[in-house]
Amino acid sequence: MTILPGTIRQIAFVVHDVDVAAAQWAVRGVGPWLFMRDLAQRGYVHRGSVVEPRLTLGFANSGELQVELITTHDDVASPFNEFFAAGGEGFHHQAWWTEDWDGWLGRSDAAGWEPLAHGDGGGAARWAYYDLGGPGLVEVMELNAATGWLATTVRHAHDTWDGTDPIRALF
Repeated sequence: MTILPGTIRQIAFVVHDVDVAAAQWAVRGVGPWLFMRDLAQRGYVHRGSVVEPRLTLGFANSGELQVELITTHDDVASPFNEFFAAGGEGFHHQAWWTEDWDGWLGRSDAAGWEPLAHGDGGGAARWAYYDLGGPGLVEVMELNAATGWLATTVRHAHDTWDGTDPIRALF
């Protein structure tokens, strides 16, 4: 039995062109896509080193499942640039969300799970990526007021989407 909290809430893809990928997903009824573009990631630790990767992140839902698109804008060490360097583009990770971050850390530490990368989003929410041998990485993210707002906003956009304006700014 897994120690992961609940069900998979998100699947994520690392792509070279988020707009092309979003358009491809939108044709399948996944959307609209809400983007945060070219953001410096604060409070980010990758393989033990503090880094500030610049990423574009896009979010959309298909029913209850959130889909994320990610691209990088620099060569800073990150799970995403490692993926690109290995020739990858496509499925990258699945994510679980937890309201009990401290409980999660206790369970993951007891299981001997070491994060590949982790952070706090500059104080917005804590998260960690784990390499458990595939398929893809595992992300666990703190579900708090900020991330709850994001999940609710993306889901509401999907539930009320009429198929027009498939690519939008989140803020």
